[in-house]
Amino acid sequence: MFGILGVGALIMCAEIYVSNAASGHLYDAVDDLPKRKAAIVLGCSPLLVDGRNNVFFTSRMDAAAEVWNAGKVEFLILSGDNSEKYYNEPREMYQALVERGVPGDRLVLDYAGFRTLDSMVRAEKVFGQNGFIVISQPFHNQRAVAIARHFDYDSVGYNADAVTGTASIRTPIRERFARVKVLLDLFVLDKQPKFLGEPVVPLESEKDEKA
Repeated sequence: MFGILGVGALIMCAEIYVSNAASGHLYDAVDDLPKRKAAIVLGCSPLLVDGRNNVFFTSRMDAAAEVWNAGKVEFLILSGDNSEKYYNEPREMYQALVERGVPGDRLVLDYAGFRTLDSMVRAEKVFGQNGFIVISQPFHNQRAVAIARHFDYDSVGYNADAVTGTASIRTPIRERFARVKVLLDLFVLDKQPKFLGEPVVPLESEKDEKA
């Protein structure tokens, strides 16, 4: 009984922490979104296990293209999992965004965004961005922005369209436990990214280079 109550309390604390940390920093309208040098586009597979298109992926790519076309960023950092030879989220995002008209030289691939925490920390430690836009679904943006702001990164989130219907049935349950893991990672385990590597050359636009 006490174990069940303890788990429930932990889930509630995680929900409160993530919601409060992200409050006021998420945007639904691109016109209201503040400008940043870069946006972090969080990866997922473009296809489901049964071969159907993943609407989470499509929605994120549409949102990333919208942010680019609105002139809110100079670069998009595509952060995802490439831990297996034939699984490459950043490359899939690159192809999808080029098809949507985003110039390839403004797309930066982060192949070691294995988890949301990794993507947030690597944005600063590897790509030199301590203020950035995060692009994903609202529930994911809340968690990502909460993590980023824990590390004092001036991050905001741009919400891709939420996914409804059968594709999202298990999402709320998974998210509750993902938020508990945020508390444990940040305040108990002091979790660090799986891989950092050497910092890359700071992102520079042609305008910066000419200056």
